[in-house]
Amino acid sequence: MKIEATPEQLAAVRYDEQGLVPAIAQDVADGEVLMMAWMTAETLQLTLDEGRMVYWSRSRQEVWRKGATSGNDQQVREAYYDCDADVLLFKVVQAGRGACHTGAPTCFFRRFGPPDASTR
Repeated sequence: MKIEATPEQLAAVRYDEQGLVPAIAQDVADGEVLMMAWMTAETLQLTLDEGRMVYWSRSRQEVWRKGATSGNDQQVREAYYDCDADVLLFKVVQAGRGACHTGAPTCFFRRFGPPDASTR
């Protein structure tokens, strides 16, 4: 699903000194935070144009289309930027096993503090 952003909205996004902005992927159905990764102006535009999450891989220094090799892609349904325009939020439909490279449904499965029955 292509998202139409105005030039003013795109210009408002504030990138850090490396040209990156944090991007959070959230499950559109239940609101669970799936993962956080980085975007550049280019990958933000690709995400909006393609309707799927496209990130910037800091480790590989390249464009990373989520799920291109794993099949665990994320289809964009809604896109937001925060009040300071320095964090992006995407509501997505997660395909495949899950968002995390470990195979977990979300990257946020570890918690601080003593383990209990609610941890995954």
